[in-house]
Amino acid sequence: MFMKKKIGCLHAHYSNIEYIEEAFSRFDIEWLHFVDPGLMHRVASDDTFLYGDAQKRVKDQIEWIAAANVDIILITCTNYIALLNETFSFTTPIIKIDEPFFERICQLRKPQVMLFTNPSTVEGTMKRLDDHAMSHGGVDVEIIIIDHAFEWIMQGSSEKYNQEIMNRLRQLTNEKRPISVAQLSMVKEAMNYEDQTGYAILNLLQALVDFMATRLELRQS
Repeated sequence: MFMKKKIGCLHAHYSNIEYIEEAFSRFDIEWLHFVDPGLMHRVASDDTFLYGDAQKRVKDQIEWIAAANVDIILITCTNYIALLNETFSFTTPIIKIDEPFFERICQLRKPQVMLFTNPSTVEGTMKRLDDHAMSHGGVDVEIIIIDHAFEWIMQGSSEKYNQEIMNRLRQLTNEKRPISVAQLSMVKEAMNYEDQTGYAILNLLQALVDFMATRLELRQS
């Protein structure tokens, strides 16, 4: 008898819930979403809140989610992933949203362009990409940060946020290198750009869906 997969998601922003559920809408999944926007705010604003404190907070969150008897845990925040100490041991399997994306980036084996809107995610993401790429002989990626765009989504103005992304993508219309967007919040507008221009933009959400559908043998509803 087929058992519906129960997946616990750890997010840093509530907007990520919609992205995940829409991307996996064709699959028979029970979602449990856990959102903590306060952790990264504390890291950025409180000098007394140490790196080890942040790591412990992520560990506690994952253990809390695991206690809900989920089949697997999906972490959608790249900053949370960067804080996840590899020495931590968990009984519930964990999927990190960026790993399938990194694998596709590495498989291209050519110079690329990667877009971000949140400057605070760049360092952690690129360190993890470089580590992942070691077994592929490295990667050649130019980073472009869309200045001030992330301020809009933090203020709840997704329309203005998406417009900033679209404007920047249009400026790259003649770019010959493959382009990717490195954050979940950027995926929707990247896909709109694809539909309008026919120019493919690699995104971490599609890579994740393909990976999880195969690994978890997800059944379409």
